[in-house]
Amino acid sequence: MSDQRWLAVEITAAPEASDALEHCLNELNALGTEIDQLRKKSDEDITVVGYFEKPPEESDLQEHLKLALHAFGLNDSVIRSMGRRDVENADWLSEWKKHWRPTRVGRFLIAPSWYEVDKEPDTILIRIEPNMAFGTGTHETTQLCLKAIDDLYQPEMSFLDVGTGTGILAIAAAKVQCMSYAFTRDLEPANSDRNILAIELDADSIRIARENAETNDVGNDIEFIHGSLPQDAPPFDFICANLTLDVISPMLPMLVEKSRNYLVLSGILTEQETQIVEELRQLGLSDPTVKRDGEWIAVITKR
Repeated sequence: MSDQRWLAVEITAAPEASDALEHCLNELNALGTEIDQLRKKSDEDITVVGYFEKPPEESDLQEHLKLALHAFGLNDSVIRSMGRRDVENADWLSEWKKHWRPTRVGRFLIAPSWYEVDKEPDTILIRIEPNMAFGTGTHETTQLCLKAIDDLYQPEMSFLDVGTGTGILAIAAAKVQCMSYAFTRDLEPANSDRNILAIELDADSIRIARENAETNDVGNDIEFIHGSLPQDAPPFDFICANLTLDVISPMLPMLVEKSRNYLVLSGILTEQETQIVEELRQLGLSDPTVKRDGEWIAVITKR
């Protein structure tokens, strides 16, 4: 691998664009991304780098960048410069892995597969190998969803994860079930009815999600579907949709229809709160709970 050549796409932008740029590069199947935020002031420009084995076409890069900025409520004025450079050695991947540390969210401890952890008895450990999929547990939207699962999800509930990415939210639900079975001997294993469903449009992501589920010993407890939520899908007790508002809005009537108890919507910016609350009100759901983390919110409804 020492003579392997890789391509780095570097985008320098205003700091508020960091999430949009990471999303853009992940959508283009970057093998990994990094942001140079160390020792920078909060208003100082940042550079987001995506690493590729096969470089994206310039037209694809521009189109995905335009869509990502729009989804995050930004315009192209936040972009300062863009460039590409060769990376001669694959050791960049090992260096990237060194900087990813375990993340704790409530009972959940999300750790990379290569990291050794000391786990407390009530900790639910989730091992994630991100590769090219979004969802390593470090992003605020993922953490908001994990907090909702930790606080509200019960092991007997059916669970739907729309836009599963690395599968982290579905795996979290399956792990909660497994912990309950470990302490309650008379319950049947989760895979007796496979009441956890994870859906994803991206083929690479659904493959990675399946691999992560296997790594966490819950591969038989989750049904993965590559595609959209079927119209004839049954109702679910607990639904998570961690997407962006422009993706959530068109499917919101179906999500509300399929929601039997809790509906958790995230990937929504704080300035979009009024819009999503109004859309829910029009569908008969008023006074949702709104949780905040930085510039992101999760909106939680309960029937």
